[in-house]
Amino acid sequence: MAHELNISQVNAALRPNLLLDTEEIWQARVDLAASLRMAARLGLEEGICNHFSAVVPGHPDLFIVNRLGWAFQEATASSLLICDFDGNVVAGDGVPEATAFFIHARLHKMAPRVGAAFHTHMPNATALSMVEGEPLVWAGQTALKFYGRVAVDENYNGLALDESEGDRIASVLGDKDILFMKNHGVMVCAPNIAEAWDDLYYLERAAEVQLKAMGSGRKLLPVLPEIAAEAARQMREGDPESARLHLESIRRVLDRQAPEYRD
Repeated sequence: MAHELNISQVNAALRPNLLLDTEEIWQARVDLAASLRMAARLGLEEGICNHFSAVVPGHPDLFIVNRLGWAFQEATASSLLICDFDGNVVAGDGVPEATAFFIHARLHKMAPRVGAAFHTHMPNATALSMVEGEPLVWAGQTALKFYGRVAVDENYNGLALDESEGDRIASVLGDKDILFMKNHGVMVCAPNIAEAWDDLYYLERAAEVQLKAMGSGRKLLPVLPEIAAEAARQMREGDPESARLHLESIRRVLDRQAPEYRD
């Protein structure tokens, strides 16, 4: 189901005068690889079809993304690609998956606030994209992390294989952070990799527990809107630091169990 970007659009030659081997850029590669690896361990990916991206530190017109044909569990820091918004691979071997390019390039270009964008078909959140109504019911504390931050793309339009579809998805996201893509999956957007990872993880947990509650056949009990808004505010205050610590924790786990992700 993965689609290759037309090779005529890709120029693998590194553009001159680009400094892409800084310590900060390497750390971004390591963090993105760690996120991909842990997502695989938790069953949040689908084959070779999902993709994570992050803006290259110091280069707002470039983004890091996983390469076509490699499963999340295979990701390493050096295997990731650096692309520009015009379809050129400026560092790395291989090409991006076509929908990865058209979704992520357009999103990062149209919404510079998005430093990292994670797209998955993770099972529980995707299940909520397939039912009528709003995906999240605001009945569980974990879900309240996302209160006021969710947009819903109601109009599934097939695969994102051109710029116009990428632009449409970015416009639907608007100023929100989480996009439920009806009949498709989810997009998690954040200022940085740590916060994108943290949101991805807790979004799937919120979806999982909601589906379990729905499966009981009993009526769900949403939190009052004013309480939901206050809980969301409380969570947002601590989110950046909590996300940083969360990412550090998965790096420690991988350093013990699969240190090759840093290669």
